[in-house]
Amino acid sequence: MHIHHIKARDLPDLWFQAVHDILDHGRRFTIDRGSYAGQTRLEYDYFTGHVLYPGTHPLIPDIPPACGIPNPVEEAYIYGGEGYERSYIEYLMTGHKEPGESYTYGERLTRVPINGDKLKWWKSENKEIIDLRDIDGRIVFEEDGRLYLNQIEWIIDTYKRHGHRNNQMVLQIAHPSDVTLVDPPCLRSIDTRIQDDTLNFFVYFRSWDLWGGLPANLAGIQNLKTYMADAIGVKDGEMIVESKGLHLYGYAEDLAKLRCLRV
Repeated sequence: MHIHHIKARDLPDLWFQAVHDILDHGRRFTIDRGSYAGQTRLEYDYFTGHVLYPGTHPLIPDIPPACGIPNPVEEAYIYGGEGYERSYIEYLMTGHKEPGESYTYGERLTRVPINGDKLKWWKSENKEIIDLRDIDGRIVFEEDGRLYLNQIEWIIDTYKRHGHRNNQMVLQIAHPSDVTLVDPPCLRSIDTRIQDDTLNFFVYFRSWDLWGGLPANLAGIQNLKTYMADAIGVKDGEMIVESKGLHLYGYAEDLAKLRCLRV
């Protein structure tokens, strides 16, 4: 397997380099199962990206007018606006879920049920196993008799309460039972580290649409990082992203060639 690595200045730079390079280094294959089954796509064997200044605006791709193609991500999609019932920020950072949605990233991050053995240990106040905290309505809260936690606020509180240097603070999206879903979450985890008084993110996607998904996802995740850094009281830092399935669907290949002046 070839591990393709890109070092980028900011998020638009990461996107452009990845789009440019996949045309040369991606492997073409037919999709057996999942989104666009039966179609072909280009895919990296394994992709890593290191973004030095992901908070630099604009966060979305740069598409010169001369290319004659639309931007794969609209600002209104990220932040809300005409044509969109909810913003991507809301999808990522709130627990709201529409009927028919099997999950949202925001539900997994901000509305996590405490159940099973963990609930039993919580109720018995077994502090040797459980990091017991007050039900404050923000970090830990009750709804309809059930107990939930907000991972984002829990991690912010833990860093502020116990200091910056530990390896436990992972925002986790995936559940083991997700293997039963027809379309399980692509984003699996956002690991965090505070180093030199700066919050850095380490992001892993099992599968990742390069053309429109990567720029939208990372713009939203960068807004999350900015929020958490401000709440903790540290600087907003770098981002390292990884995927064993970063790909370019067939429909986007011609658009990628136009953006990279390959036509």
